[in-house]
Amino acid sequence: MSWGTELWDQFDNLEKHTQWGIDILEKYIKFVKERTEIELSYAKQLRNLSKKYQPKKNSKEEEEYKYTSCKAFISTLNEMNDYAGQHEVISENMASQIIVDLARYVQELKQERKSNFHDGRKAQQHIETCWKQLESSKRRFERDCKEADRAQQYFEKMDADINVTKADVEKARQQAQIRHQMAEDSKADYSSILQKFNHEQHDYYHTHIPNIFQKIQEMEERRIVRMGESMKTYAEVDRQVIPIIGKCLDGIVKAAESIDQKNDSQLVIEAYKSGFEPPGDIEFEDYTQPMKRTVSDNSLSNSRGEGKPDLKFGGKSKGKLWPFIKKNKSPKQQKEPLSHRFNEFMTSKPKIHCFRSLKRGGATPEDFSNLPPEQRRKKLQQKVDELNKEIQKEMDQRDAITKMKDVYLKNPQMGDPASLDHKLAEVSQNIEKLRLETQKFEAWLAEVEGRLPARSEQARRQSGLYDSQNPPTVNNCAQDRESPDGSYTEEQTQESEVKVLATDFDDEFDDEEPLPAIGTCKALYTFEGQNEGTISVVEGETLYVIEEDKGDGWTRIRRNEDEEGYVPTSYVEVCLDKNAKGAKTYI
Repeated sequence: MSWGTELWDQFDNLEKHTQWGIDILEKYIKFVKERTEIELSYAKQLRNLSKKYQPKKNSKEEEEYKYTSCKAFISTLNEMNDYAGQHEVISENMASQIIVDLARYVQELKQERKSNFHDGRKAQQHIETCWKQLESSKRRFERDCKEADRAQQYFEKMDADINVTKADVEKARQQAQIRHQMAEDSKADYSSILQKFNHEQHDYYHTHIPNIFQKIQEMEERRIVRMGESMKTYAEVDRQVIPIIGKCLDGIVKAAESIDQKNDSQLVIEAYKSGFEPPGDIEFEDYTQPMKRTVSDNSLSNSRGEGKPDLKFGGKSKGKLWPFIKKNKSPKQQKEPLSHRFNEFMTSKPKIHCFRSLKRGGATPEDFSNLPPEQRRKKLQQKVDELNKEIQKEMDQRDAITKMKDVYLKNPQMGDPASLDHKLAEVSQNIEKLRLETQKFEAWLAEVEGRLPARSEQARRQSGLYDSQNPPTVNNCAQDRESPDGSYTEEQTQESEVKVLATDFDDEFDDEEPLPAIGTCKALYTFEGQNEGTISVVEGETLYVIEEDKGDGWTRIRRNEDEEGYVPTSYVEVCLDKNAKGAKTYI
């Protein structure tokens, strides 16, 4: 089966067919190209989908993803991201192994087809030229034969006519011979050209055209084979990523199997546990007691004498309220059902936190005392961890600067070692500040965890809330007055009424006499007192010392009558007046 023998006369149809084959190949290339674009678009959409549902960094949503179910969801999003990557691999492999390869092959195929059909047209033109030569030779031979025949007839006519001279007859005879010779020459030429044409035609239809058509046939068969191989590659590209896609799906299944509902329940407890004990039983309040009183009981002396038993029975205090807290004495509220009062008790918001909370700034104190104990402990621990990380970062920076300074000392041409002193001092100051902050929060953490009975004096100084004149009962009011939801009750118990007099609160607002100066100090570095209870100083400034460092790293100083506070002991050079003994006061 050969196109050269079977389709020897179908040159034009073969030309159309081979062009159709190239068009089909280009159409397949376009199909694969659109498939790669779909894969890329799908992968992009999957990645955007995965990114859309990823928790945002440093947000509340990120904290919620500590549960195993949420972690499994995150794993699913990550696996989907990898899944999208495999579709990108499909697109890349199809583009490199099919589209690029076939596009190059199509260009080669077009060149080969053009060359083959060019040779075929050249052979056609040659055989057509030979045919034209044959036709021209044949017509000339025919014409010469007719001319020779007419010349012969004219000679015979002249020879038979007696009136014609002998010279005219001889002339007609010579003309007939010439025409006859020309006819013979045309005959010989026509015969030669005919033989040549037959030879060329035989070569054309049995050699040239079969060879050309055979090349075209092989070219077309190679195109068909190449298209089949590309289709196999198309399938193999998909098959190669199936194991990896399977691993992605296995990862999703594994993440789903890692969900632990018990662990999530425990995390809920850790997140919202307050550490308070459930409220006890509500005591019965007997409102029939005034009905049993006698007329004499209404006297002033008897009412005073029986006021205390009534308070004791009711378990409430009619004494002085906490400052800034108003008691609602509306009779309607006393008649509310117990269920309403219990609901109000369970849903009440934290109220003002005594004097110390007011000094710290109200609703968001630095020591997180507005939170329940367990949540406060977690916040403090988190703050301590953050400060430790910052300290480590500053220490690493200090070590790097120290090493650089050593290099400058050994090789002065690389830099001036003195230029790093300011930076080194600044980093050391930052480390000192961070360590003091850490000690402050560790003290609060120890208080919450029960290692200390109450907030230490050092912690109070570092938070800027230290007041040596405050009575212990007022300092501990944040602990004695705290309710299960972190708020403070409005009334005191009968026992606290006896212990705390009305003058205790008035003393909070009395102006204290300035402490005597026991020496002077000179600021070695600039310190910005940002916390309550601290004071800002400028390098080289001279101030009065009114309280020595008691081992906590802080010294109490005074600038004038209105400005005093604590500064780090390492920031000042202290010169104590030994003869003062408390007698030297600030003027």
